[in-house]
Amino acid sequence: MPTEQQLRQKTAARENLPENQVGAKATGDDLAEVQAEQNMKGTPNNPQATEVKESYKPGATTPNSTKGTNRSGGQGAKGNYTAQRIGNDKGSINFGKIHQNAACTKGISLNTDDGNHTMYMDIDGKRKGWTTFTGQGNFQLRHGTDNEETSDTIFINAVNGNIDIIATNGKIRMQGTDIELNAVGTGSNKGNIRLDATENIAMNAKALKANFKNSFNLVSSGLGKITANSQLTTYSSILRLVDDSCAVKPVPNGLERDVRKANSSLG
Repeated sequence: MPTEQQLRQKTAARENLPENQVGAKATGDDLAEVQAEQNMKGTPNNPQATEVKESYKPGATTPNSTKGTNRSGGQGAKGNYTAQRIGNDKGSINFGKIHQNAACTKGISLNTDDGNHTMYMDIDGKRKGWTTFTGQGNFQLRHGTDNEETSDTIFINAVNGNIDIIATNGKIRMQGTDIELNAVGTGSNKGNIRLDATENIAMNAKALKANFKNSFNLVSSGLGKITANSQLTTYSSILRLVDDSCAVKPVPNGLERDVRKANSSLG
């Protein structure tokens, strides 16, 4: 078994060989291998390279290439020397590629020949741990063909933070055999379900049932109307009916206070 000193001597001897010096030219089998690689389809020395789309810039069009995927960084920009790319003119998979603005590194990304159609998982920077899908067409999920009706087939859980669903120029539709909305927060600022509409909130059903434990309040700054074409039943242990005449003609039961309260609630 060679000694450590002998191994060091062999290593030093290899380093001093002419072919291992900076700027040395390949010869023999090494030269043939280099020339074969340069003449592969999609490489700069091949005339067919002009037919290959430069789809994901910066980046090479050569399969298994790292050209254009590594950066040395500088002035706060991300950099690495281990990025890899596997692909062709139709699509590619990148490992460790840096975003064009050099702010984040993609641990892995899937890309088509259109730069707007991609998926990437960032591993550092301000988007560390983010998974992003972008595309110019539809995004579809279809699962549960082997599940039962009671199964929770698609599960989305934001452990901390909000869930935002936005249709910038379209509608948001929800459909199911039943739709359940549950607000489970506690305290005056949580546990609320809020509906805001710039125009109308329209409801159409066989029956409308509501149960309020403490109170309810219906306010309109304009007209109000209750219609029951069959029968209307109103019950209360104490029934107070107030109009604006109570404000100018005080009565013993203090109904003018109800008028002031009703008007202030419209402000």
